[in-house]
Amino acid sequence: MRIAVITGASSGMGKEFVLQLDAQNEFDELWLIARREDRLLEIGKQTRARVRAIALDLCKREALDEYKTLLEQHQPDVAVLVNGSGFGRFGAFTDIDLAAQEQMITLNASALMSMTYLTLPYMKKGGQIYQIDSQSAFQPVPYIGVYGATKAFVLSFSRSLNVELKGRGIRVMAICPGWVKTEFFDHAVTDNTIKYYARYYTAEQVVTRAIKDMKRGRDVSVCGHAIRRARFLAWLLPTKMVMKIWCHQQKL
Repeated sequence: MRIAVITGASSGMGKEFVLQLDAQNEFDELWLIARREDRLLEIGKQTRARVRAIALDLCKREALDEYKTLLEQHQPDVAVLVNGSGFGRFGAFTDIDLAAQEQMITLNASALMSMTYLTLPYMKKGGQIYQIDSQSAFQPVPYIGVYGATKAFVLSFSRSLNVELKGRGIRVMAICPGWVKTEFFDHAVTDNTIKYYARYYTAEQVVTRAIKDMKRGRDVSVCGHAIRRARFLAWLLPTKMVMKIWCHQQKL
């Protein structure tokens, strides 16, 4: 049974991956993972492949155990894995609830790593792993510090794993967009600490670029000339200057 597994599939870039991968590939099933089963079932009405709606909270160890059991029971050929679950919180480190910050690390970094680890035994040559990352992976980001640190982990982990899996013919790519207009902001923005948003991209633009970059053999996908330029400047300039520019933009 040839399948794609997409986490965070109920909205945003996760949902867009469901629609684009389904349109461009032949799968027996799409395993869609998110907390909101009703949303997953609704998305299933728009796909050609059968949808298995798997309502899991990946912050919980028992959810990962349930996913592991499903893999063992069905022994699928996982052609594509998209790790799209994640969230952020904007604000001063000391103003954000500790539990929320711990959950950010768990979902954005630990659960992504665990999903990758559990899925890899079921992937063959030609398999693809998309890790939804962020532009914030390229630099320290004051007032989005913990979120940015989790995304730096994703970038480093994904690029190194891509090298490790070369011999197996499995590709891993980090997707590092700038601001993307999704439900992410409904949860991330709790005050006016972050004020400046240079430009927005759509989930469709980011996912379209990511699929093209995977075919091109890249290990990082960056959508938009402005974001690619910002990435280059973050590499070129001293880190203190990059953070100073960011804080000046936000009037902090």
